[in-house]
Amino acid sequence: MAGFGSSVWLRSLRPFFSAPAKSQITPLAVRFRNINTTSALLKDRDDDDDSAKGWFSRLKKTPQPEQSHSMALSSKETVYEIQFHAVKPEYMEEYLNQFSTFQQLMQDKGTGAELVGSFTVEIGEQDEAVHIWRYDGGYPVLNNANTIYRTDSDFREFRKQRNAMLRSRRNQIMLAFSFWPPIQPRPPSNIYELRSYTLKPGTMYEWGNCWAKGIKFRQTNNEPVAGFFTQIGNLYCVEHIWAYKDLQTRKETREAAWTRPGWDECVAYTVALTRSLQNRILTPTPFSPLQ
Repeated sequence: MAGFGSSVWLRSLRPFFSAPAKSQITPLAVRFRNINTTSALLKDRDDDDDSAKGWFSRLKKTPQPEQSHSMALSSKETVYEIQFHAVKPEYMEEYLNQFSTFQQLMQDKGTGAELVGSFTVEIGEQDEAVHIWRYDGGYPVLNNANTIYRTDSDFREFRKQRNAMLRSRRNQIMLAFSFWPPIQPRPPSNIYELRSYTLKPGTMYEWGNCWAKGIKFRQTNNEPVAGFFTQIGNLYCVEHIWAYKDLQTRKETREAAWTRPGWDECVAYTVALTRSLQNRILTPTPFSPLQ
């Protein structure tokens, strides 16, 4: 009986011995499932991160050109000059009358310089005039124009009178971005916005690459006029000129751009390349080809 009792007693303990064995297997299975789930979650997270980076990470990988930025971004043998003249308030009318005569003299004397835009500042730096000249043929034409301007007696007299009416003046030599439409005369009546960007050094090519895609979002009302980047003067500068019927049209046109997929990406990326931005609202002078 003692043996029988021992046997029964051992059988009664079997569930207690088998349970731990089962419990040891279950956690391992759970662990393996957790590893698989974690791997899937990490993959999903990586996919989400890649999606979140999206266009930004791709743009950061923009290949650099194997030539100078100016050759990569501008395809024309044409240089432009933009002039900023700060006029004494009491002389503005006289200054504009004199400048009208001056720009005609530049044509009559065969300088090769062509006035493509002339404005006064409506909102921004008050009592300021902005003039844009084109030199088809590049630097040789610019050099010829400067030589005539410095040596001709009529121009020497002009400078004496003009300088007495100015508080300060400066200029920049620029190239036009090849992906902007060519600057053309416009009929009345428009206001113009000049947006002046100072970029971080070394980012001009990235700027151009992004705007080459972004310009298509800003052509609803034929608003692009000109896009330039500096070659001589304040470097790493970009000048964009836009035309609008009035300030309300400007507001509506700019707001409409945000409804087009891709414009927000262009803005977000180029903001990171920018050190500063200044804009001016301009009104054309009576003799400006851009009206």
